[in-house]
Amino acid sequence: MSESKIFSLEGKSLKLDTAEDIEPHIKALKENNDVEEVRFLGNTLGIGASEALAKVLETKKKLQVANFADVFTGRLLSEIPQALSALLTSLLALPNLYTVNLSDNAFGLNTQAPLVDFLSQHVPLRHLILNNNGLGPAAGVLIADALTALAERKEAARKEGKDVPNLETVICGRNRLENGSMAAWAKSYAAHTGIKEVKMVQNGIRSEGITHVLNHGFVHSTKIETLDLQDNTFTATGAKALANVVGNWPDIKELGVGDCLLSGRGGITFTNALQKGKNAKLEILRLEFNEINAKGVASLAAALPKLPALRRIELEGNKFDAEDASIEKLREELAKRREAAGVEDEDDENWGIGDLDELESEDEDEEDAEEEAKAGSDEEDEGVDVQEKAARDIIADQQAEEANVSQKSDKDVDELADALAKTEIKAKQG
Repeated sequence: MSESKIFSLEGKSLKLDTAEDIEPHIKALKENNDVEEVRFLGNTLGIGASEALAKVLETKKKLQVANFADVFTGRLLSEIPQALSALLTSLLALPNLYTVNLSDNAFGLNTQAPLVDFLSQHVPLRHLILNNNGLGPAAGVLIADALTALAERKEAARKEGKDVPNLETVICGRNRLENGSMAAWAKSYAAHTGIKEVKMVQNGIRSEGITHVLNHGFVHSTKIETLDLQDNTFTATGAKALANVVGNWPDIKELGVGDCLLSGRGGITFTNALQKGKNAKLEILRLEFNEINAKGVASLAAALPKLPALRRIELEGNKFDAEDASIEKLREELAKRREAAGVEDEDDENWGIGDLDELESEDEDEEDAEEEAKAGSDEEDEGVDVQEKAARDIIADQQAEEANVSQKSDKDVDELADALAKTEIKAKQG
């Protein structure tokens, strides 16, 4: 994309409160009818500035990418919904806007409404980036529900003969989504079967939630190319679910399940699944800090002939000897592939195994993992449903509270109006 088609205020640390504040900074944007990408990240926008910007944005019909990451730093909780609503409402008028980045903004339960409205309606959306937004499970449920509604709108538009893109990318990491929102997210991913890239790292999702979203959501993601679930908790139970669904991903190129506590047995279960030959396009596999033992590494080495595109494996922080014969086998094969590809740099981070400086000694005592591996999927799903219900109860309670506040405010206003009217009548009579 040429520079003339990009408008950027990125990283200028501007504090723009009013329409007057932002006016001189968006003069060039107003005059550019060919703009395809706007970048406002790293500034802070107030209500007046957001409303003024919105009036300009809604006229930019060629706009494809909108980056509003980190644009509300220092703003009051009461400011964000109105400012966000102005911006997102303007984006709904743009038929070619397919990428929206709203990372690093605080969208908890109190400020999610404009985002939910936008996500449920913007049919052109292909790439959604929502990283580090402090959602929590309750707001996470609402976001996932909105994406499910979006799938329904996309399908309805297709039935009308319109050319509608798939939702291809969802990046929603560091958002405390937890188990309580996994049933809603599973439903959303089941609805968006054209998804190609999902990154949901560091969300506090435990084995029940991981199992549910894999078995009921990602099992339908037959076109997925990148899946990153690092820094959540799988255990042997989640590893078994991963093993059960990985064969449904023939186009997977990058799979990240590092720091997920797969366990020794879980590691073996998963790597055995890779031996079935249904992931021939897999290039990068992240398995660090998972308690994978020597048997798991041997199973992975045995899977190499079925993974002809594999070029990078991360195994740091697991439980095997760095001089294990299977590790040597992995190193040698990946080195051959690197040389065959014409890559001369032996330390190229896109190839090989990487560092193995933090390995642990193998621990045979895995009774906890064994017990979890025996757990029934029905019980796991029931646990997720209970936690989702709790999240939805929180949503209902807040909505009820807001309604009560609104009613009380209306009553107070009515009483004040009556009092003023009576005072005015008395004054006239006097």
